[in-house]
Amino acid sequence: MRSYLELSNVSIEFTSKNSTFRALDKVNLHVNKGEFVSLIGHSGCGKSTVLNIVAGLYQATEGGVILEGKEIDAPGPDRAVVFQNHALLPWLTVYQNVELAVAQVFKGKRSPSEIRDWILHNLDLVHMTHAMDKYPHEISGGMKQRVGIARGLAMEPKVLLMDEPFGALDALTRAHLQDEVMRIHASLNNTVIMITHDVDEAVLLSDKIVMMTVGPNARIGNILDVALPRPRDRLAMANDTQYNHYRQEVLKFLYGGHSQRELAA
Repeated sequence: MRSYLELSNVSIEFTSKNSTFRALDKVNLHVNKGEFVSLIGHSGCGKSTVLNIVAGLYQATEGGVILEGKEIDAPGPDRAVVFQNHALLPWLTVYQNVELAVAQVFKGKRSPSEIRDWILHNLDLVHMTHAMDKYPHEISGGMKQRVGIARGLAMEPKVLLMDEPFGALDALTRAHLQDEVMRIHASLNNTVIMITHDVDEAVLLSDKIVMMTVGPNARIGNILDVALPRPRDRLAMANDTQYNHYRQEVLKFLYGGHSQRELAA
């Protein structure tokens, strides 16, 4: 059966004046529809590069990406990106920041009233309708990230790409947003690829954890299927034997400092 999203022998090189740097080397990954996949690895291992290739922001030097049978060769509304920096426009309200994306995606396809209802629906998903008329400087960092997630979801993408979406938040806000993302994913059954440095976050949220080797020439070193039942409760998971097994497997890989050369040996 064909995967919903497939990366096939994806490699990419960046050229400077004096040298060529091969960031990724033959990355292969299959993602099923509705899966929550986390990419984890040390800084510089190519996680963001993989995400940017799926987003269509980078072109692979070799190999390619197929989404629902079609090759990805440019950015498109079928792939929405939520950045670590919320990237909200400061002169627009919460509602207008979401509206900007929705109007571009659904122009001519939905009436003004349908667009408004859709924006409000997605703001409600992240519990931000009460702040819809506020500007970014009037809300907290966690609330800004909620708006960024609402904007991404409102584009109705086939794949939601999240680049360390909680990395700049305090621990308590981070935990609340992780719970919200789990709730939304359970409700929508959407396909998500998330970059993270946080092992506990990866195990808690994911169906599949993709562990990247140390660059250059980074590859996928291991893929861990997380068979924990949903819904997941973070307090219950803390003492769960299987949860801690998955956690140890990821830590073992990361602290092993695996490179492509070591894995090939």
